Amino acid sequence: MNGTVTSHLRSLHNTKSKQSPTITNGDIELNKYRDFADMKKRPSDSAESIRFSINGLFENAYFMKWTAGDLLGVVSHHPIPCVFAASLLFFMAVEYTLYMVPPTSPPFDMGFIATVSLHRLLESRPALNTLLAGLNTVFVGMQTAYILWTWLIEGRPRATISALFMFTCRGILGYATQLPLPEGFLGSGVDFPVGNVSFFLFYSGHVAASIIASLDMKRMQRWELAYTFDTLNVLQVVRLLSTRGHYTIDLAVGIGAGVLFDSLAGTYEDRKKREDCNH
Repeated sequence: MNGTVTSHLRSLHNTKSKQSPTITNGDIELNKYRDFADMKKRPSDSAESIRFSINGLFENAYFMKWTAGDLLGVVSHHPIPCVFAASLLFFMAVEYTLYMVPPTSPPFDMGFIATVSLHRLLESRPALNTLLAGLNTVFVGMQTAYILWTWLIEGRPRATISALFMFTCRGILGYATQLPLPEGFLGSGVDFPVGNVSFFLFYSGHVAASIIASLDMKRMQRWELAYTFDTLNVLQVVRLLSTRGHYTIDLAVGIGAGVLFDSLAGTYEDRKKREDCNH
């Protein structure tokens, strides 16, 4: 009985030994080499996902849908942005090849160059300079009177709010960067601010307030008055450059400031109206 069991166990052991071949060190090294080769042939999941995401990004990109007709039609349908694009390239070339103005030299200003003859005229005739300064002060008074009129008499505060925004921002920026008085400045006791007092150069409140008043006139369709203010504003710009009362950048930013703060005041009014309606 015991002999039979023993022989049966031996036969079972021999069968398992035949079914489980011995794994040698050479087999292990061969399997490692095969796994490494498979990894080199098959890209990783992260790299493949990145590749697919990039391909999907460009496949759905807007410019991939452009046709030759679209590219050729850009100039005819969008001439102004094309001019701006050309200007960008031009001024990039100018900026990166320009000789910087040294600290010991006065600022370079195209407006001053364009008004050299007028500057010499006013410098040689102080009475004329004083007359023009007085007329300019009258124009500033006209701007102020109109802006206050729209609020106090007509009950439309937008122009007044815009002027308050504008002069507050001008005070902050003017104090933050105090530019030197332009060389050859021709002051006058009747120029605004009256009395030859100090003032901020950046940016021009004269120009910005005139723009604010003109925009309000155009909203109310007071076209003749608006065009009169625009004409006087142009003359004001020429005078300020001729007397070296402002740099060109002060006047240009003054125009932009007038437009910007008029828009912000309109946004403020609309928001307050919506809040009042909700209440």
